[in-house]
Amino acid sequence: MAKDIFGLVLVLCLSCSAFAATKGTKQPSWTELSAQDQQTLAPLAPRWETLTTQRKKMWLGIAKNYPSMPPAEQVKVQRRLERWVKMSQAELRTVREGYKDIQKLPLAKKQTLRQQWDEYNKLPEEERRRLSSTAKVPPPKVPLSPPTK
Repeated sequence: MAKDIFGLVLVLCLSCSAFAATKGTKQPSWTELSAQDQQTLAPLAPRWETLTTQRKKMWLGIAKNYPSMPPAEQVKVQRRLERWVKMSQAELRTVREGYKDIQKLPLAKKQTLRQQWDEYNKLPEEERRRLSSTAKVPPPKVPLSPPTK
């Protein structure tokens, strides 16, 4: 789960340029999307009309870059999109907070994180599963119980 969330955070970080490319564009309804965008963003169809303008822009930016991605990258995007749609609001909030935290980091730290992520992805699947199962989950940002006086 932590691996999936981190992967989604990175996808969001990497899609910043895609988001910027759609700035100022009209936010179409689902039926106004091109057939290619509808196909790329198909898992979002049931939720499309409830997405904020900002979220629509982000997804449209990803869809715009999708055709130029290598096939392996397209498969990754589709898998992550399907997982994203299945996430609860709490999980989505966690991903978004992680994204915001990464955006605040200095460029050198972001590059280090990217390098570590690339190295992790080069590991055999078995090793990634083992690491994922032993990953430490950071403590919650909100105390579980009110402080005692």
